Amino acid sequence: MKPRSWLAGAVALAAAAATAVVITAPPASAATGGTGTGYLHTSGNKIIDSAGATVRLTGINWFGMETDNKTFHGLWSSNPWKSQLDTMASLGYNTLRVPFSDDALKAGATATGINDFVNPDLVGLSPLQILDKVVAYAGDKGMRIILDRHRPTAAGQTALWYTAAVPESTWISDWKALAQRYAGNTTVIGADLHNEPHAEGTNPAATGACWGCGDTTRDWRLAAERAGNAILAVQPNWLIFVEGVSCPSGGLSNVWDGDTSNDEDCGWWGGNLSKAGDFPVRLSVANRLVYSPHEYATSVYHQAWFDAANYPANMPAIWDHYWGYLYKQNIAPIMMGEFGTTLASDVDKVWLQNLMAYTGTGVNGMSFTYWSWNPNSGDTGGIANDDWTTINQAKQAILQPYLIAPVAGGGSTSNPSPSPSTSVSTPATSGACKLTYTQDNAWQGGFQGQLKVQNTGTAAANPWQVTWTWPSGVTLASGWNATVTQSGTTITAAAPTYSPSLAAGASVTVGFTANGTASAPATVKLNGTACS
Repeated sequence: MKPRSWLAGAVALAAAAATAVVITAPPASAATGGTGTGYLHTSGNKIIDSAGATVRLTGINWFGMETDNKTFHGLWSSNPWKSQLDTMASLGYNTLRVPFSDDALKAGATATGINDFVNPDLVGLSPLQILDKVVAYAGDKGMRIILDRHRPTAAGQTALWYTAAVPESTWISDWKALAQRYAGNTTVIGADLHNEPHAEGTNPAATGACWGCGDTTRDWRLAAERAGNAILAVQPNWLIFVEGVSCPSGGLSNVWDGDTSNDEDCGWWGGNLSKAGDFPVRLSVANRLVYSPHEYATSVYHQAWFDAANYPANMPAIWDHYWGYLYKQNIAPIMMGEFGTTLASDVDKVWLQNLMAYTGTGVNGMSFTYWSWNPNSGDTGGIANDDWTTINQAKQAILQPYLIAPVAGGGSTSNPSPSPSTSVSTPATSGACKLTYTQDNAWQGGFQGQLKVQNTGTAAANPWQVTWTWPSGVTLASGWNATVTQSGTTITAAAPTYSPSLAAGASVTVGFTANGTASAPATVKLNGTACS
């Protein structure tokens, strides 16, 4: 399935110096930091948290809410939605960019494509109610959420931010409603106003999105100001993510006239911020603007610059021109909202390696959200394989050195998880834990449940581990909120790396699906101590 269509740039930039780009791995410190605390804001080219610490968003896109399903894709798979988020967090993705269309926000909107055996807790919920659950669970992990208005309707991408059926007033009012819905929840950090505004029509009869042209019906920079300021009037703590256009004029060059002297410098849809330096987005609240270009490989379109004799040494100059200068000149932060590849060719592999090196290493590097988690992206494929469970290790290996894993309890003000502790201790007395078991669903040949274990001892369990037994013939199918394994009749749920400590008084809920006759966990223990 191809979630969006593309316009490629027509003109490649002058080649950079022909020296090879050296790919270096980041230092070990790149793997620390999480996503900070409280709401985020900007300072020069950095994103910083409420305490002034620099934050690097290293995230991923999980699409589907912008399609006819009106909710996340992959909920039809055998991998529960929580387990998918667990995997994203454990791999190091600390931010989730969530594309949606205005159709998904309408009263009476229905979410489809949900496996009710695997995700019974989502059955009957509206698209927004499912989003609420994802926001809450991601927040417990310390992940952040960026909402992306991807399309006016599920029908497809549009050059402008409005259509006859979805006017600008609806676009803005829907954004204000979302800002009000998540007010006070620091997991949701901002609005990506509209996905990939781009050129349409042949110059001089341009009808697409321009940058700085002054036409209020087409100037994306002015529209971003109107929407951004309306959002900030409701929620002044949000970041406003503004994408580029494709061609600053908003129209396509006449490539058939044989005269290239006047042809415009165009880039990827949403990827051309070359005019943002001269015509910056002006927001009513200072330190809230993040520019968010898109960048793609040959699996999306074979741009002329991929054929340069000095490729890939020519690429940094191209990135500098379109958007990198904003970061390098300390004008504003960069958060690459989309970039991806099938990785089917060596050209693409080199592109991804060099692009990641260009973003910089450690917490001071540029932020990004990779496209995509979904394997069903026709343009790029995903980090998840077709089973929505196993991982494309070739892609992950290139991205891994630049990922900064979330830290539980860092972002959300609701349902906070305890922060990891550096001490190592276990509940040492009988009855030092309390359990609650809930069977969520059952069907012929299997069942789903969740086991909540509270540490009632006086010391943290770090790292925590929960064990239980099942009757012979009951086998584990999947688990989440922990690394869940089976040996004989014994099940072990080991603490995930992002949340190893279970503080005194705190609880952890381990979810699972199993094959066989529905059976409650027996002989439940927390770090070897029996639970009551």
